[in-house]
Amino acid sequence: MSNIGKKSERARSIASLVASILIGLTLLLAGSGKAFGFGEMPGQTMQFIGAILPDAFLTPGVAHFIGDIFFPYIIPWTELALGLLFILRVWPRLIAALSLPLTVAFMANNSWYISQGKMKFTSCECFGVWEEMFGTLTHVQSLSIDIVLFALALVIIFIHPGGFLSSPPWLEKLGKRVERRAKPTT
Repeated sequence: MSNIGKKSERARSIASLVASILIGLTLLLAGSGKAFGFGEMPGQTMQFIGAILPDAFLTPGVAHFIGDIFFPYIIPWTELALGLLFILRVWPRLIAALSLPLTVAFMANNSWYISQGKMKFTSCECFGVWEEMFGTLTHVQSLSIDIVLFALALVIIFIHPGGFLSSPPWLEKLGKRVERRAKPTT
């Protein structure tokens, strides 16, 4: 490989690393803040769901699942898992692709709320209990963060060196070590 090729791959690797760390930390903060909230759900999210889902789909059972299970528990743990995988750099392209629908949903929620001109909820509550300690974000600020996260995920998808399911060298070494230990000796 030429010097230019090595420098290009190094630059791509660094850009992908920085993007992974930024997305990972953001998702870890958001997920942990919501998880520590123990089942809380932002009120504007339920309004958004009510506005976009037809009444035929928003049955009491679906509303219960969305409001009492999906958003308060599944979303925070999904954010935590994705954030951890980003920081550990496990399958960065796959994890970035999996984070895009989540980010798009957050962007849609904030965009809808901003477009409604509603002021009932002054903050997005995106970071759960951390907002009580460090201050709240407006919906515009939250939308800006969502757009940056979306762009960073695209950076990882398009410039990360290695294959779609590439893993960091430390994980490959760990896998080989476990594989060696699992082989029976005769």
